[in-house]
Amino acid sequence: MTQHRHPLFARFYARTGPMLERRVGEHRRALLSGLAGRVIEVGAGAGANFAHYPPGVTGVLAVEPEPYLRRVAEEAAGRAPVPVEVVDGVAERLPAEDGSCDAAVVSLVLCSVADPAAALAEMRRVLRPDGQLRFFEHVAADTPGRRRVQRLLDATVWPLLGGGCHTARDTAAAIEQAGFTLARLRRLEPADTGIPFPTAPQILGIATAPAERP
Repeated sequence: MTQHRHPLFARFYARTGPMLERRVGEHRRALLSGLAGRVIEVGAGAGANFAHYPPGVTGVLAVEPEPYLRRVAEEAAGRAPVPVEVVDGVAERLPAEDGSCDAAVVSLVLCSVADPAAALAEMRRVLRPDGQLRFFEHVAADTPGRRRVQRLLDATVWPLLGGGCHTARDTAAAIEQAGFTLARLRRLEPADTGIPFPTAPQILGIATAPAERP
């Protein structure tokens, strides 16, 4: 498996993440509330979601390509209330069989994948018909001026500093273009999450896969 190494960013992310959890934790719980069955979490990072999985989840396949974050996630998996298996893998080539998952989870991930359309197509592939995609992602700003700033950052320093992160993506549109149906969508501002611009606002929601396989 080709590894995605961002050693400085990975260490920064793992160490600063807990400081955000006082504000972000409630949104992680909302993201995962009511899930059941087998779940694939794409881009698990340091495993911040693991503690919030509800008891109806029978197992989580947590995919993380960055070696340092994967090691931290393996430690978090040992403390999780549900079974979690942490594996190497990338969003564009998920290590799961067709239709083998009841839900897919992405949390501050689609900003950094190389090919969001391919990643979402892979999530469709591994989800059962009518399976759920749960997402918590930062997206393009509301105003033209802020979007211009985000695009400038994306074209220059931000992906280098942020482990491949892009701030100006329209993730809700990408989810729909991948064939999912948006069932619930909430827009969050820095006052809600404590996450500032340029990685604000965020969207939190649920999308459903088609009832029939492509």
